[in-house]
Amino acid sequence: MTLVRHSLVPVFLAAVACAACSEKEAAPPPPPPEVTVATVLQRDLPIYIEAIGETRGSTEIEVRARIEGFLQTINYQEGHPVRKGQLLYTIDPRPFEAALAQAKGTLAEAEAQLARSRQDVARYEPLVKQNAIPRETYDTALAVTRAAEAAVDAARAREQSAKIDLSYTRVEAPADGLAGRTEVYPGTLVGRGQSELLTRISQVDTIHVRFTLPESDYLRMARAKEERPEETPPPLEMMLADRSVHPQPGRFVFIDRSVDPTTGTILLEAAFPNPGGIVRPGQYARVRSAVETKKGAILVPQRAVTEMQGIYTVAVVKPDDTVDFRTVTPGQRTGSLWAIDSGLTSGERIIVDGIQKVRPGVKVAAKTVTIEDEPTGGSPEATPAVASEGAVR
Repeated sequence: MTLVRHSLVPVFLAAVACAACSEKEAAPPPPPPEVTVATVLQRDLPIYIEAIGETRGSTEIEVRARIEGFLQTINYQEGHPVRKGQLLYTIDPRPFEAALAQAKGTLAEAEAQLARSRQDVARYEPLVKQNAIPRETYDTALAVTRAAEAAVDAARAREQSAKIDLSYTRVEAPADGLAGRTEVYPGTLVGRGQSELLTRISQVDTIHVRFTLPESDYLRMARAKEERPEETPPPLEMMLADRSVHPQPGRFVFIDRSVDPTTGTILLEAAFPNPGGIVRPGQYARVRSAVETKKGAILVPQRAVTEMQGIYTVAVVKPDDTVDFRTVTPGQRTGSLWAIDSGLTSGERIIVDGIQKVRPGVKVAAKTVTIEDEPTGGSPEATPAVASEGAVR
């Protein structure tokens, strides 16, 4: 009985093992993960130099009080265009009218004194020739006349000065432009101690952008111009805070004489036509210019690039549909695409969706899409950043 029981144990174990083998063979392997792939885009890419700046009027005029007095009226609409000679403010003119009247009275008195002195000279001249009066009496009359003439000149100058001061009680626009908000209000004493700012006028038919460039970018731009002196310089582009591109191309109007040694940057200014005055002074703006063209640049959607601790990788799908993670060097961004300076070659396929499902060496089920070609005027970014979005269809 014991012998029979022991002989059944191996049979039972063998049956269990066979059942397990059958069950294991019956389980199907997991399907390969589905991913979206695209062939890298290759095209010529303009290489831009870009800087951040602030807009300003082509001319910025500070309107100041030129005399001391109490402000009476404000005669313009803040934030609206004004014309040259348009009345902006009035200052109480009464003290200056009184000063002018006094100056006129002083001038009249001096002119009367001069007329009397000239009469004395005219009367003494024949008498002195006849030795009827002493010579010194005649000389004294001449000296008095010259003094009276000087007094008239001084009185006339004081009258002119009083007229000028009175004219300053009417503060007029010195040029056409866009007037800003007023800095003073009626009843304010203006002009005491120093000429006081009343408002500003900006000419915005042409808008200027002032910005700084690193010394290296300036040298790169200057050398590109030196190497191709016969070519027309590429137009400047201005991008605004809403990422729109200003429709009018610009040009450089000012490059500073020296590099700031504390920052290693140089100051530049560019001008852009501004029909309609849409762009106002003080806005944020980015200015860019193409300095060269990279032939056959490799472009990928930004979301296909993964960054970790400053290392950028792209998942490449090889011809046998297995995955290889490739370290790449990203360059300039244009729209939602990223130029890859090294690590990828023309014709390679990359994963643009589903990268989180794969690991190196795994086989994938690839669904092919096409990378949309971004227009050349897309927004380039010179500094690599974490990819967030791609352009595929």
